[in-house]
Amino acid sequence: MAHLLVIDDEPAITAVLGSFFERNGGHTVTRARSGQAGVEAFLQERPELVLLDLRLPDLSGFEVLHRIREYDPVVIMITAHGDVPLAVEAMKNGAENFLTKPVDLPYLSAVTDRALEKARLKQLNSILRVQLDAERATPLLGRSTAMRELAHQVELLASSDRTTGLILGESGTGKGRVARFIHSLSPRARGAFVEVNCAALTAASLDSELFGLERGASKDATETKPGLFEVAHDGTVFLDEIGDLTSELQPKLLGVLEGNTFRRSGGTQEISANVRLLAASSKDLVNEVNAGRFREDLYYRLSVMPVYLPPLRARAREDLVDLVASLLGELRQQLPDAPHELSDEALDRILKYSWPGNIRELRNALERAMLMARGQTVIRPEHLPSEVREAWGGGVDGYMPRTLVEMERAHIHRALHAHHLNRTHAARELGISRATLIKKIKQYGLVFKPGS
Repeated sequence: MAHLLVIDDEPAITAVLGSFFERNGGHTVTRARSGQAGVEAFLQERPELVLLDLRLPDLSGFEVLHRIREYDPVVIMITAHGDVPLAVEAMKNGAENFLTKPVDLPYLSAVTDRALEKARLKQLNSILRVQLDAERATPLLGRSTAMRELAHQVELLASSDRTTGLILGESGTGKGRVARFIHSLSPRARGAFVEVNCAALTAASLDSELFGLERGASKDATETKPGLFEVAHDGTVFLDEIGDLTSELQPKLLGVLEGNTFRRSGGTQEISANVRLLAASSKDLVNEVNAGRFREDLYYRLSVMPVYLPPLRARAREDLVDLVASLLGELRQQLPDAPHELSDEALDRILKYSWPGNIRELRNALERAMLMARGQTVIRPEHLPSEVREAWGGGVDGYMPRTLVEMERAHIHRALHAHHLNRTHAARELGISRATLIKKIKQYGLVFKPGS
């Protein structure tokens, strides 16, 4: 529902339009019978959309538009047939569209829906600018009801000193950001925060990295090496992609969680581990347990209070705006000479794109746009990557005729690039097997040059 203002001196038109939008759209409608009354109603109630007659008894539609123009209103002009050239001129001065009398109500409804979409976009961009002016660069989750509930869950988890936390979600959804946020809000905030990616190291390397290595334990161990569970004493250890933890290390980690002690590799002495463990995974750990690749007891020990981060395509638009503001705030520190404000059209493309690479892809796109827009005051659609510029959100204005084959080919292409051409990760993102992905790459003739 939205708030509309109808300004027309004909009682029949204000009555018909008012009842139409109240009955069919559930909108709130304010009616004004003169230009001055319309200006006063607009300033007092700030409606999202104005339906404005060009010819009024006191002020012309041009004058009304001029008096409210500084508030960046979304206005649809209503004209007589002979007023069309004037209506075109009004559009050059800020009107969104114009309709001729008598007004076709079904067409008016479609035009109004598109105009309201633009009004909401302006409102979101206004929120974005306010956040940027306030230099908010914190890892915000968002303002929607779902994200506020998630934020409350994160705060509860942070307040507990020793409770393990399991953060789940697709690759790039911000699991590491949330882990650092939990640490910063916890009683252990003054302690160290150490992060390890379990998928990036061999079993032996990860063992010595986490638990340390005694002198003489191997030919290369010329001195004792403390592990991260010692380095992070009174702090937090964050294990990213814990679903890739080898079967040899899973019982050793379980022993730390249950007994708060461990031994260095090659050692015999029990060492106390006063740390808080946070873990993250882009895998479905329940499936991993059922497949026998992940210990059930370790899974239940980790998932005392699981946190699920939805992918960007499943988040509300206001949540994406908060995230964009946070990322632009970070990037502004690195690129102070680049523009950091988005035009309404650029923000529209960002909100319509599906972001298969999630936050990582969004951040890269924003950084690229800032670099491309250097020397200008605002980031425009042409500064965004081509796949974002061509984003289709399902609306009439954003429609791009494409066959299903073309859309599938483009989606596979984006997913592969989002995962740096890693076919295993891209297949997981797409919900297909790696063999099926390879088959489709050949089918669609997708060729990737080095560095592409």
